[in-house]
Amino acid sequence: MSRVQRLFVALTPPPPVRAELAALADELAGARWNPADNLHLTLRFIGDTPAETQAAMEEALARVRVEPFVLPVGGIGVFPPRGPAKVLWAGVGGGHTRLYQLRKQVDEALLSVDLTLDVRTFAPHFTLARLGETVEPKPLAKLLARHREFEAPPFRVASFELYASELRPGLPPAYRVVRSFTLAA
Repeated sequence: MSRVQRLFVALTPPPPVRAELAALADELAGARWNPADNLHLTLRFIGDTPAETQAAMEEALARVRVEPFVLPVGGIGVFPPRGPAKVLWAGVGGGHTRLYQLRKQVDEALLSVDLTLDVRTFAPHFTLARLGETVEPKPLAKLLARHREFEAPPFRVASFELYASELRPGLPPAYRVVRSFTLAA
């Protein structure tokens, strides 16, 4: 029987950026904050993947060619934009054409090995917290207002990572870098 891993492709910000993102954590009842080590920008969630598919996928991802770029980090908001909020996020600033090029090439690499991808719009962000049904709108609105001008230092994106994710009941997921891919033109 082949081994299956729950995988995703992401950008990993450097420790100073992770620290600034994690510093947004607040005493918001009903919020489950992501630990600093788990903060990342998902390029593509893949899901459960058998080992033989993973090997072909890694080969395809190694062929991605995008120049390194600087990614500004700023803004804070919630998903979904209407109705009860479920996710608190920090965004990325404008002018990130190469980020979208990278996402497109990652998708093309994954499609080349016959993976099925969801077609949701790409909304680049760092998930800061998951919001439960008990989160009160007023304290959440205050938190959003308090951090509306949030900016972290921009960081140079010189690689992207393939992560394995292990879900753990009652705990944040455990993420492990399976392989890092260096960006180059």
